[in-house]
Order: sequence, then C-alpha cells, then structure tokens
Amino acid sequence: MEKITVSGLRKTWLFDLDGTILRHNGYLTEEGDSFLEGAEDFLKNIPEGDRVVFLTSRDPSYAAATEGFLDAHGIGPYQILYGLPYGERILINDRKPSGLKTALAINAERDVFMQVGFVEDKGL
Repeated sequence: MEKITVSGLRKTWLFDLDGTILRHNGYLTEEGDSFLEGAEDFLKNIPEGDRVVFLTSRDPSYAAATEGFLDAHGIGPYQILYGLPYGERILINDRKPSGLKTALAINAERDVFMQVGFVEDKGL
C-alpha cells in the first residue's frame, strides 16, 4: 500500500461518493447504498476537527436517502455537494511558505476503496 506523508495540521477531506466511498450507483438499485470495503472504518477514524466534504453527481432529490444512510452508519459531521458535473474534479490550492503542499489528489479504481495510507509528520 502506498503511504502519503501529511502534516499534523487539521485537514479538509474531499471524497466523491459513488465508486469511491460507496458502491457505484448503488443508490439506484433495490439493495441501495453500501460502503466499499474499508471506507466506513476510514471515515469513522478521521480525526475530530478535520472537515469532510462529499462530492457527487447525484441529483439533490437523493439527499434524504444519502444522508440517512451516512447518518445511520455514524458518519459525520460532513457536508455534501450534490448535482456536480460528471467530469474531472480539479482542486487548486497554494503551497505554504514552508513548502508544504496543501493539495493532494488520489485517483482510485472504481468500486475499490483507495489503496493509500496516510502517515502524519508533525514537523511539516
């Protein structure tokens, strides 16, 4: 598993929902949403004080069901942006004077929770 070194600062975690955290388009099936293996535990272990923002192309009409599923599994607090375009998600941020890169991107295989671990370096 690849390891990414991050600072000890509080973080903002941006996650796509479908195919990244939840089974792709599971919400459109009779079974409904389900977490990808490892995703639920990862979300529950994000440190208090960090922010979680979910991004999704889901229509806002699915908000109650989506948030009901996440809440029922003890995920939170979080924010969700609905109705986003299907194309690329581009994150742009500045680099701190210390050299700390303040933007990281991971492109995970669809329906496989990211195969990346994070190692904190409080010296960054």
